[in-house]
Amino acid sequence: QVQLVESGGGLVQAGGSLRLSCAASGRTFRSAYMGWFRRVRGKEREFVARISTSGGSTDYTDSVKDRFTISRDNAKNTLYLQMNSLKPEDTAVYYCAGGRRYGSNYSLMGSYDYWGKGTQVTVSS
Repeated sequence: QVQLVESGGGLVQAGGSLRLSCAASGRTFRSAYMGWFRRVRGKEREFVARISTSGGSTDYTDSVKDRFTISRDNAKNTLYLQMNSLKPEDTAVYYCAGGRRYGSNYSLMGSYDYWGKGTQVTVSS
């Protein structure tokens, strides 16, 4: 089992930056691929980014490419999401997630077994 706790959300002006962290407990963090999802009010939760177990492979949804960077520190059991050039449309609750269903479609919620409770990011215009 992996328990996940997000932090780092808050209020920022458009063009600003935030770094989200996701602290993981449990011994299986290193063997789990990790992802970030977000839910805009009134919409379904959507994929943002994912990272492989070693950190050597990453994927992003098109709307955040070149602005967001996902990374992980397996020694610290922590996942990160560096968000730059933030836009009002990035306003959402951000969730970290982990899974061990290797080979699955990592952009789908169903591919993840562990979820945090989310952290709010608000970008003002």
